Amino acid sequence: MEHKNIPSRDRLIFAMDVPDCERARALAEELGDAVTFYKLGLELMMSGGYFDLLDWMLARDKKVFCDLKFFDIPATVGSAVRQLKDRGASFVTVHGNQSIMEAAAENKGDTLKVLAVTVLTSLDRGDLDDLGFDCDVAALVLSRARRALESGCDGVISSGMEVSALRDSIDDSLLVVTPGIRPVDNRPVGDQKRVVTVETAFRSGADHIVVGRPIRDAASPRAAAEAIQETIAKEVAA
Repeated sequence: MEHKNIPSRDRLIFAMDVPDCERARALAEELGDAVTFYKLGLELMMSGGYFDLLDWMLARDKKVFCDLKFFDIPATVGSAVRQLKDRGASFVTVHGNQSIMEAAAENKGDTLKVLAVTVLTSLDRGDLDDLGFDCDVAALVLSRARRALESGCDGVISSGMEVSALRDSIDDSLLVVTPGIRPVDNRPVGDQKRVVTVETAFRSGADHIVVGRPIRDAASPRAAAEAIQETIAKEVAA
C-alpha cells in the first residue's frame, strides 16, 4: 500500500462523538496513547468549548480533524477555512461542490488539509434517487474525487466500498479518509449503510480510517482502539 509517510498509529482517527467537551476530555484521557488522531464534529461544536478542546488536544500532541462539512456560498466557506487554518487542525471537511472546494483550497494555508465529502456513508442508491442524482454511488464518488483534486483539495472522504475504484482512477497523491468502519463485518449499523472492515479499507487503498462507536461503546475503549491499531499495523506492513 502507499504509505505517504503517515505513521501507522495516525491512520486511525477516532470520531469523538460525545455530547460535551468534558466527556470528550475524559474519554481522551482513558484512551491515552492508543489514539493519536481525533475527529471533532458538529455535535461538539454546538456544545460550546470546541476550540478550547482543540487546543487541549494539541497540547497533548494529538492531531485533530475538524469534521465540520462546510456547505455555504463559496465566499463564506473560504472565510471559514481561513479562520481555521492557523488553529492547528490537520484536516477540515467541505462538501464536494466545485466552487466550494475551490474556495476552501484557496484559503487553507500551508498546514491545514481540505477533504471533500464525496457521498455520505449514510446514503445509498435510494437516497441518491431521492436527491435527484442520475448516477450510481461509485460514479458520483469518482466524479467528486476528480474535481476535488482539480480544485486543489488534499483528499476526500470516501466509503471503503468505493476506495478501490477511486485508487484505480485518481492520482494516488489524493488522501483518502474512510468512515463507516466496522472491525468485525460490514453489516449496516445504525445510520451507516455503506460500511467495511478495517482490513478491507486499507487493502482497498485508504490512508486513514474513522472509527467511532466500535471504540466509544466498547467495554474497554482503550482495548478496542489498541486492537484496531494492531490490525492497521499488520496491514501497513503487508
